[in-house]
Amino acid sequence: MQYMILAVVGVAVIVGLSTVSDRLGIASPLILMLVGVGISLLPFVGPISIKPQWILVVLLPPLLYSAAIAVPNIELRRDFTAVGGLAVFLVLVSAVVLGLVFHALLPDVSMPFCVALGAILSPTDAAATTIIKKLGVSSRVRTILQGEALFNDATSLVLLRTAIAATAASVSYWGAIGEFLKAAGIAIVIGAVIGWIGVRVRRWIRPIAPASAISLLLPFVAYIPAELVHASGLVAAVAAGIVGSQLAPKHLDARQRSAERANWATVEFLLEGAVFLLMGLELYGLVVSLWLNHETLREAFGLAALALVIVVGVRAVYIAALVFGTRRRTDRMRRGRDRLKHRHDQWRQLRADPTTPIEDSRMERHRREIEQRQAEFQHRIQEGDEPGVRRVQSRFRRLRLKISRYVSDVDYLLHEPLGAKEGVILTWAGMRGVVTLAAAQTLPLGMPHRDLFVLIAFFVAAGSLIVQGGTLTWVIKWLRLAKPGTESVGEWIDLRDKLDQALEHWQPPEDPPMAASAVPLARLRARREALLELGSTGAYSAETLGAALAELDADEIGMQSRLSREE
Repeated sequence: MQYMILAVVGVAVIVGLSTVSDRLGIASPLILMLVGVGISLLPFVGPISIKPQWILVVLLPPLLYSAAIAVPNIELRRDFTAVGGLAVFLVLVSAVVLGLVFHALLPDVSMPFCVALGAILSPTDAAATTIIKKLGVSSRVRTILQGEALFNDATSLVLLRTAIAATAASVSYWGAIGEFLKAAGIAIVIGAVIGWIGVRVRRWIRPIAPASAISLLLPFVAYIPAELVHASGLVAAVAAGIVGSQLAPKHLDARQRSAERANWATVEFLLEGAVFLLMGLELYGLVVSLWLNHETLREAFGLAALALVIVVGVRAVYIAALVFGTRRRTDRMRRGRDRLKHRHDQWRQLRADPTTPIEDSRMERHRREIEQRQAEFQHRIQEGDEPGVRRVQSRFRRLRLKISRYVSDVDYLLHEPLGAKEGVILTWAGMRGVVTLAAAQTLPLGMPHRDLFVLIAFFVAAGSLIVQGGTLTWVIKWLRLAKPGTESVGEWIDLRDKLDQALEHWQPPEDPPMAASAVPLARLRARREALLELGSTGAYSAETLGAALAELDADEIGMQSRLSREE
């Protein structure tokens, strides 16, 4: 009964404080954490200690899965190089730099343990990045931060595991790299397979309740086998979410997709609130443990402040290099796009009139290729080689799709540039959170200064949320980066026009004949297929496509309800 009362009170506190935070214009994670700290300091509340397994095994898999479902896949693919660098390379560099500093200040602690603390303090937190969602920054900045937070937890935990193992046995440099690649690679495969199976099973199960139950189990179904083979369960949960979100619009019906969006939005809201509330509640217990082991609070606070300055400084240097490299890459892609468009125009001229004079020697080779392909295509048609004709048509469709995606990618990178202002936001929005605190509590009980290290992790996570999260709104306003969202409105109108054009001559199938009452539903599903085809070109943002799919789902659910009543 006691735990039930605590759960009910906790949910009520999360809902109440989140409502208050919206009215005050303050990020709810900050209020929840500060209220948790206040509760922990009350004289009638004893020390509270949360087992790290509850956070790492129970809370994080569904939280990361829900974030993976919501991350825009199109934009994530375009900036996957930047996301991968932040999630892997930056974590490794930050951990090593912090390890060297801590080892110099605490020489009685071995270097592997100091690197382990650096690994704990290096990753940004997926829940902490929710602070930026309502601040009006560009979708590209949000995607990079969300993608980084999804994957860098695995880098941190694998590095932490390797560093602790190095204290008991010698671990080579290449062995550590091999361990990381193994943990990440196996986890990605397991997660992708689970995500694919999950969509197929839910497609076979039509009722909403059991399909929703399976959806809620998927992060744990992906996490458990990955951990059993010593891979990263968190990466497996993320991979399952990404694969599932890509396949769901094509294979799941409207009712299941709507239920999944509502269910995971509720789960994400409650879990995010819970992790920050629990984080604040643990403060008093950490301070008591530090006092019992004759450590000083001043030392913990000073080392935490130094660590926070270091991680922000290393991040600033790395993101400065990232912005510079991204600019050069965008310039190369822009020049490639211009050449591609020029050659495409000449290609169209050659297809319309093979005798058109072209000065480019490369296009002369294209002229001969066109003549050969046209002759081959006509020969296959005359011979009745339908499979050969389909193969040729399929190759042309894949080529057109590849070109369209490339052009759309360049347009996106030019429309959403990464400049100095965006670099400042990427640096300042990299906040630490509950993963840092939970990982710190997994440190071996017998290691020197363990309680000091755990409190340092708390101060770094809390300090980044208060200092960076509390000033992020002001920084964005100072940089004048907030956007009114007029671009998405224009994109939405253009998408509607393209869908209307695609279905302008649509007719219901004649074989088998379709009842008149089912024609509107069939047209709606054809509109969804056209929308997915337009989305595959990369010409529209994931936000616009998601809104269009949600609107179609609502219309389909309404039509299905009317048809069921009429029957």
